Amino acid sequence: MAVALAGIESRWAEIKYHLTDDDVRLDRARAMIRDSAEIAARYPDKPEPLVWQALALLLEAEVRSDLATLGIVKKARNLLEQVESTTPSLMDGSVTAMLGALYYEVPGWPLSFGDGKKAVFYLKKALAINPDGMDPNYFYGDYLTQRGKRREAVPYLEKALSVPTRPGHQAADEGRKRDIQETLVLARKVR
Repeated sequence: MAVALAGIESRWAEIKYHLTDDDVRLDRARAMIRDSAEIAARYPDKPEPLVWQALALLLEAEVRSDLATLGIVKKARNLLEQVESTTPSLMDGSVTAMLGALYYEVPGWPLSFGDGKKAVFYLKKALAINPDGMDPNYFYGDYLTQRGKRREAVPYLEKALSVPTRPGHQAADEGRKRDIQETLVLARKVR
């Protein structure tokens, strides 16, 4: 399972951070959804394949711009909630942080399920699980930046940026560090 998921992670990083053609990105995200679902079926007692299936769904939603995107994002949220409810510390709090990010990135009612209170709940929970982690600090810093709390965001983003790249996760971590740097530039533009 670990080898198969490492391949899925590598494909995710390529789709997320390196491919620019939306048709290619969409095709590869859909293939990743199928492959991660097959891994999940082979290992029904393991939560990790569900996380990667959710991340693949989110890639598909990122590329698409039609009404089906909301259903795709809800499916990803449901998978992440399923995993988070049983193993919140999985991936060092990153699952919990991603769930928080979903709640602040999608619109609220009546358009979607976005919810600032739930976002903060999950983001702070992720920080409690892993206060020095890249994803928990990045997503909380991004949340604060988007809410206009830029000065508060800077220490979280700086901490996220200082996390060493993990062996075997270089492509994903390097892409995330670019996201962090972009958000940090915005956060430092304090008005």
